[in-house]
Amino acid sequence: MNVTTLPPRSGGRTAAGSKRAIKATAPPTIGATALKLEDAAQPKRRVAQADVAGEQPRLRVAPPAPVRAPRAPFVALVLVLVIAGVIGILVLNTKIAENAFRLHDLRAEQNSLDLKQQRLERELARKESPGELAAQAARNGLVPSRTPAFIVLPDGREVKMPGPGGGSRG
Repeated sequence: MNVTTLPPRSGGRTAAGSKRAIKATAPPTIGATALKLEDAAQPKRRVAQADVAGEQPRLRVAPPAPVRAPRAPFVALVLVLVIAGVIGILVLNTKIAENAFRLHDLRAEQNSLDLKQQRLERELARKESPGELAAQAARNGLVPSRTPAFIVLPDGREVKMPGPGGGSRG
């Protein structure tokens, strides 16, 4: 009953070519979708029933097997990421607040050190003044010198040397 003749190209039917003959030679398709028999476990019985009834076996579209990812691990992963993000933000905020307090303490210490430096600079400037130096020299028993003496060296250079003081030693 397998006839291998194909219909003419004009698309018309011939007595020799039938749908059953075409289906037997070409794989069953609709467009680009492959078809398969409805019950692959008992194909002979169905074909036999189809032959007896005079109809073709039923074909159906065989879609690709659905791919399903398990939901529980995905939900757990999302929850872990959200919780880790919230904890990370809390830790970050805590560190920022801690550093703000530390910065405040360091600025206060810097201000106190700046004031101490200014006080020490004023005290040093006061102690370096000519009047303070003269008073300190007098307290230590030093006397001001009179006119300086000049020594002429053999190479022609002149060196100034202070003369002895005229004050009394006590």
